[in-house]
Amino acid sequence: MRLQLTGVDLSIGDDRIVHQAGFDVVSGSFVGLVGPNGSGKTTLLRSVYRSLRPDAGVVRVGDDDVWRLAPRQAARRTAAVLQSDSSPAGLTVAEVVALGRTPHHGLLERPGSRDREVVLDAMTRTATADFADRAFGTLSGGERQRVLVARALVQEPRLLILDEPTNHLDIRARFELLALVRTTGVTTLAVLHELEMAARTCDELVVLDRGRIVAVGPVLDVLTPAMLRSVFGVNAEAQRHSDGVVRIHYAAQPLAGARDAAEQAADPSARRAGPPG
Repeated sequence: MRLQLTGVDLSIGDDRIVHQAGFDVVSGSFVGLVGPNGSGKTTLLRSVYRSLRPDAGVVRVGDDDVWRLAPRQAARRTAAVLQSDSSPAGLTVAEVVALGRTPHHGLLERPGSRDREVVLDAMTRTATADFADRAFGTLSGGERQRVLVARALVQEPRLLILDEPTNHLDIRARFELLALVRTTGVTTLAVLHELEMAARTCDELVVLDRGRIVAVGPVLDVLTPAMLRSVFGVNAEAQRHSDGVVRIHYAAQPLAGARDAAEQAADPSARRAGPPG
């Protein structure tokens, strides 16, 4: 299912965090949302899964403005795996996964055979069925993330939102989790902290810098040396290797001063005063 943002402004309190954000995520694609810390990535995601209403603009999933849908309708289309999980303490893995069926139930409706089939399928696909009866709180970081992906899948969403899904995972767990998500075929928008993972995993990238989208497109079109230098402050180059994988190569002196220089050029008051005469 297609995701489209048009002219989205977002504020927290009196602070405008995101300005006039707009981009498309094509149905079936995996798109990474990247940018420096504090650039507004998580805030932008919140507008998609109906946690923060835009001050202006439209977020569409399919043909519908998500903020005009009923919450249950929206939850049947979009599932989110977030950095902090709010699953009630004491639940087993199977119980946590089954929570994803909530949007498909009436208020007093009990789970049926269809729900059990969907839960079992999601746990099989995510390799979590073997510890279905374990307490969720006893799992490792990688195991927890797979369970949360399983819970998202049982919603049977058309759009999957991930907020730094590889955070705090070891390197093997990172590769496993992103490979798993790609096999689902569900349209995915993911905030990814590590550029290297984003470069090798995503079909396209959206770059957010200081609350504004500064680039959208295929990985190599976006991660140019100029972009890496101006937005991320590093001297580097992204290249596609013979195995098809895009890798980022950093210069011997990776830190770039272009960002500070650009800020000073744009704001003369930020320049350091000379010694007193």
